[in-house]
Amino acid sequence: MAVRQRAAATLPSLIRSLRNECPKPTNPTALPSLRRAFSLYDQINLIDNVPEDQLRFQRYTETGFTVNGVEYEGGLLCVGNMLMSWAPKKFQEVTPDSLSIFQIVRPIPEILILGCGRNIELVDPELRRFIRSTGMKLEALDSRNAVSTYNILNEEGRVVAAALLPYGVSS
Repeated sequence: MAVRQRAAATLPSLIRSLRNECPKPTNPTALPSLRRAFSLYDQINLIDNVPEDQLRFQRYTETGFTVNGVEYEGGLLCVGNMLMSWAPKKFQEVTPDSLSIFQIVRPIPEILILGCGRNIELVDPELRRFIRSTGMKLEALDSRNAVSTYNILNEEGRVVAAALLPYGVSS
C-alpha cells in the first residue's frame, strides 16, 4: 500500500518533468493533406498490372486513344475485351444504326459508356430508347472520364461496353 501511495504522489511530478523535457516544435508544420494529388484518371493510369487479354486505355489524344500500347485514330467501340473502329466523327452522327451491333452482341453488356468527346452531350431520346431496348444502361460522359470509367468497370470484371469519340471532338 505504501508503494502505491508513493507512486501516486510521484506521478504528477513525473508527468511535469516529461513535459518539460519534450522539446516543443518551434515551427509546427501541418500534416500532409489526405486529399488526392491526382485526378481519378491519373490514378487509374498508374495501375498497369492488368491481364494481357484485358483492354486497358492508357492515354487519350485529341484524335484518338492508346489501348494496351497501341495507338488508334478516330472513334472506338469496345465490347468486353473486343475493340473496333467506330464510324461516327461527331456526336450528331451517333445513332441507333451506329450502335446496332448491340442488338446481336451476347452477353449483353450491363452498361454502355458513351464518350461524347470534349464535353458531355445531351443524348437524343430515340437513342436512349434504343439503348434501353437492348437491355443496357447508358452513361454519357466526356471521353476523358469515359475511358477511366471503362477501365475501372472492366477491371472489376463487369460486362461493359464503350462507344468513344476522340477527346478533340466538340459540338
